[in-house]
Amino acid sequence: MKVLASASDTYWLIDQLRTQGKRIGLVPTMGALHQGHLSLVQRAKEQTDVAVVTIFVNPTQFGPNEDFQKYPRTLQSDIEQLESCGCDLVFTPTNQQMYPLGHSTFIEPPSVAKDWEGKIRPGHFRGVATIVMKLFQIIPAHVGYFGRKDYQQVAVIRAMARDLNLPILIQACETIRETDGLAMSSRNRYLSPSQRARALGLSKALKMGQTLIDQGCTSGQTIEDAMRIELTKAPVDSIDYAAVVHPDTLEPVESIDGPVVGIIAARIGNTRLIDNATFIRG
Repeated sequence: MKVLASASDTYWLIDQLRTQGKRIGLVPTMGALHQGHLSLVQRAKEQTDVAVVTIFVNPTQFGPNEDFQKYPRTLQSDIEQLESCGCDLVFTPTNQQMYPLGHSTFIEPPSVAKDWEGKIRPGHFRGVATIVMKLFQIIPAHVGYFGRKDYQQVAVIRAMARDLNLPILIQACETIRETDGLAMSSRNRYLSPSQRARALGLSKALKMGQTLIDQGCTSGQTIEDAMRIELTKAPVDSIDYAAVVHPDTLEPVESIDGPVVGIIAARIGNTRLIDNATFIRG
């Protein structure tokens, strides 16, 4: 496994591999890797010839009062995990490499970014879209692999790739959960044991949403109310949103007549968690 920090060295290596006819799979991450990330690497290994992982804690997607400074940085452990799972190349740039002095170009995110995370975290998707576009330029992969846990982020990246005619397939992979249902997240390590138990309220709320769908409920508002009740029971400390949305536009759905997505963002102590699930009528 190669580990490179230089954007130019990485680009030329990928260019050589593509010239040899190799199919490239890219897994962008911010490090602090867990089994969810490793499942993306495994998918890339199964579907492409070269699995590439990037590790970069991107400052432009964090707001002024968010956790950029304390976001877990575990580079050595991450590299060891990636080597163990058969990753081929790791790109680990510095801030200076990605945002050199004078950098002033940013991607305006698509309309699917305007609500939910986009409204609560102004500028977040501008930073996400910009760093992902930069990574796509440095590593011109055939397929990009992203976790479905960040549902809106995947929608933003898909729309950007479509609208800007990027020659890359965006593949969303299923959320990986702990045995008790908690969605794997790098931020879970912030939780105390008691907070972690309360964090299960997110997955329980989503299960309640599917239960109501199974019982024939067609009201988005009824399901939203039920999810909020489950979150309050946990209890979470605050709810940023609990909504039922269209799977493509992420617009709220009032009357359900097809697949919809339940999306949740809530806080446990100082830790903000997100989760989602697709609700399908049986």
